[in-house]
Amino acid sequence: MISVELNNVGKKFKSEWIFKNLTYTIKAGEALVIQGGNGSGKSTLLQIISSFVTPTTGTVNFFNDGKVISSDAVFKHISFASPYLQLIEEFTLTELVNHFTALKPFENELSTKNFIERIELTHASNKYIKQFSSGMKQRLKLGLALCSSSKLVLLDEPISNLDKNAINWYKNLIESSQKNKTIVVCSNAIEDEFWFCNQQLNIQDFKKIITN
Repeated sequence: MISVELNNVGKKFKSEWIFKNLTYTIKAGEALVIQGGNGSGKSTLLQIISSFVTPTTGTVNFFNDGKVISSDAVFKHISFASPYLQLIEEFTLTELVNHFTALKPFENELSTKNFIERIELTHASNKYIKQFSSGMKQRLKLGLALCSSSKLVLLDEPISNLDKNAINWYKNLIESSQKNKTIVVCSNAIEDEFWFCNQQLNIQDFKKIITN
């Protein structure tokens, strides 16, 4: 399983440090919630963990069963879901899922048809993504992330745009998918997003303003 070492990580925009001196080890199989208020830097930290954003200071190292993962191979082990993540809206649902799995297969050889059933969008199989509601798009993003073969799953405010029934669906998906995965969730203290997490990191602890 995947573990991640954050060593003295900091991120600065212009002269303002968003956070600094953040050292933390995300252990293999851990479920971690990153908490903090709006604009606190939670999403920025999650993007650093994903390798999408480079830290201003410090390093992020990845390990698979204790062996170092090279920087050019990290993407193979990570799946990411967030409300701001863009989908290819010109694809139908079936086309998008087939495109995704060509790059990153599902766990347990889940078929496209069975995946669409699992995210409860069978009625929209041939519908274009641009015609989806925000809730349908979020359900698709979460399904792609959690059902993939990736062993490190990063979820930013996962129940955004979900109604009560979809939140229950999300909880069931977590329970059926989290085995043998390392999961990191960003949340604004909404327990339905992170009830399963066994570790917590508060970004406020690393937000001392340092201008030099």
